[in-house]
Amino acid sequence: MEGIHHRMVDVNGITMHVAEKGQGPVILFLHGFPELWYTWRHQILSLSSLGYRTVAPDLRGYGDTEAPTSITSYSCMHIVGDLIALVDSLGVDQVFLVAHDWGAIIGWYLCLFRPDRVKAFVCLSVPFMPRKPMKPVESMRLNFGDDYYICRFQEPGKIEAEIARYGTSNMLRKIISNRKPGPPRMPKDNAFNIKPDTPISLPSWFSEEDLSYCTNKFNQKGFTGALNYYRAFDLNWELTAAWSGTQVKVPVKFIVGNLDSVYTTPGMKEYVESGGFKADVPMLDEVVVMEGVGHFINQERADEINSHILEFIKKF
Repeated sequence: MEGIHHRMVDVNGITMHVAEKGQGPVILFLHGFPELWYTWRHQILSLSSLGYRTVAPDLRGYGDTEAPTSITSYSCMHIVGDLIALVDSLGVDQVFLVAHDWGAIIGWYLCLFRPDRVKAFVCLSVPFMPRKPMKPVESMRLNFGDDYYICRFQEPGKIEAEIARYGTSNMLRKIISNRKPGPPRMPKDNAFNIKPDTPISLPSWFSEEDLSYCTNKFNQKGFTGALNYYRAFDLNWELTAAWSGTQVKVPVKFIVGNLDSVYTTPGMKEYVESGGFKADVPMLDEVVVMEGVGHFINQERADEINSHILEFIKKF
């Protein structure tokens, strides 16, 4: 990671860790769960060499960024507030946005609340999810059952205890290597289905060194901040009532793997392909479905994702 500059920035009442490299138009990268700025290492190195200033924060509650204790401090309003303050600190009016997983969810909120600050959005894995009449966690429980992972994440301390039981390294290893399609479920007796006597092999694109970096950071920080994003799902629903039915008016390119557990969750593929997604995001320029690719698409197919990002943002 030679040449990547790390610094701390005061944003929205917290201290945020930012990794950056390069000069030129800003590309802001937002990571997901359970990840860090580090998930964008390949994109930072590649795109910074092509005339862009690449900026990847640890989001609130992750890595070396501050982690407030209350669940209510992880609302979409707080996180987008952090990002607007970060963009202001960079001295630019607009950024190119690239985001994955929870970063993508936050990215959609950023585009919804402050489209004036985003030139274009390359979204990985999670499409826009318009606000529905029913609270999201209740809806997920109804559709996918109590063992659905987001439902299992709701009770404070419960999943944290499971992670402590099996170890951060084993938990990360299991999630990174998982390629099971469909809605992720967590049985109550063993949430991550970790068998101590069965070694979990890492995929070729994620090394033991990568695992060690992420494990150390999560061992220092813990998982509560990261899990509080899921625990604020219903709060976000309450806070965004005024945006019901609002379209996202930002140019978007959406990229997903056909083996991604989000894309293969019932209803998601149909929404993306039937015209519903395009109706909600009228400036959706392109949908790319990559064959044989799982959830962690920016790491698994780094070179292709770098090319897709560059191809799209060069239009603006």
